[in-house]
Amino acid sequence: MEHQRRVRDSFDRQAFMTTIGARMTGLEPGHCVLEMASRPDLCQQNGFIHAGATTALADTAAGYAAFSLMPPGTDVLTVEFKMNLLNPAKGERLIARAQVIKPGRTLMVVRSDVVAITGTEEKPVATMLATMMCLKEA
Repeated sequence: MEHQRRVRDSFDRQAFMTTIGARMTGLEPGHCVLEMASRPDLCQQNGFIHAGATTALADTAAGYAAFSLMPPGTDVLTVEFKMNLLNPAKGERLIARAQVIKPGRTLMVVRSDVVAITGTEEKPVATMLATMMCLKEA
């Protein structure tokens, strides 16, 4: 339970996640789920949720999936990622589901999949492969 409190406390300090309305709806060791409701101010000119908001959601979910496995006294930082946009991000909300696929002491590889939800239908929007770094707290 300590890892959950530490991860959720860190997430709560993310002002940008508050700005876009993201919520952490799932957290287990090595896994994180974030949700964000669609809003007009998060959309691009065609009415799709902007790729920047989609990427931020995927990256943050990946970071917290990795952080959930890191020891106390550390923090997480994204080292790199590759984002594949699969379909326009159109729906009532987006869900990012991240899972650590290669844990390590310093670097972790994480996959983060983003889906758009409309009613009960789920449509893939994006998939990210990211590398997260374990940092000692300053």
